[in-house]
Amino acid sequence: MNRQTQETNLRESLLQKLEDLQRAGVTHLGDASLQPPVATGSNPERTSQPNDRDRDLTILAQEVATCDRCPELATSRNQTVFGVGNPHARLCFLGEAPGAEEDRQGKPFVGRAGKLLTDILEKGMGISRSDVYIFNILKCRPPGNRNPHPEESDNCRTFLDRQLAIIAPEFICCLGAVAAHNLLNTTTPIGKLRGAFHEYLGIRVVCTYHPAYLLRNPSAKKSTWEDIQLLIDAMNIEKP
Repeated sequence: MNRQTQETNLRESLLQKLEDLQRAGVTHLGDASLQPPVATGSNPERTSQPNDRDRDLTILAQEVATCDRCPELATSRNQTVFGVGNPHARLCFLGEAPGAEEDRQGKPFVGRAGKLLTDILEKGMGISRSDVYIFNILKCRPPGNRNPHPEESDNCRTFLDRQLAIIAPEFICCLGAVAAHNLLNTTTPIGKLRGAFHEYLGIRVVCTYHPAYLLRNPSAKKSTWEDIQLLIDAMNIEKP
């Protein structure tokens, strides 16, 4: 199966999931959010073409910026943190939520944990941050950097799935338990999730420790490196 076919199948799966959620009574899923992005002058039945992804992500980011589904987050944030990186990325890194520095800059993983993630990419995988796409379960910083509440994660889930539908990655690396538990809908400890591939709507998923955890527990870097090697091998990346 070629990449274009994989992307089309992924978008169809994600859109079907959104429709299933709406039928189940999940709120904040208006009809517009269920429609695949349409390229100008194209058949309305078609999903976004590669050159439309920047545009579609920009439109979605503007929608996120005005979101007030979570009153506490909407009134306490400086700005939303949508995501950054390559809209054509084969690999996405999914974190938990923005921290204080991310809330100030409007970009994910820009503090000490972000620097460590950059090192993992550049020194470990031999690729740059611009080669991947980086985002979080939540688009707003929870006060005091607390863990996201379940209802907050649910409110943001449609944005997450729509981002994935646009980017259509082949791989996701979940950074930390919160990201892994929310994406995969599991309560299995991160220590048991890591070290193997999982699947989310046809996307291969690796779960590993959050860079912030690694800063507090350097001994866990060895395990994280093992997880990163899974991605390197599966993606046929030439090791640096």
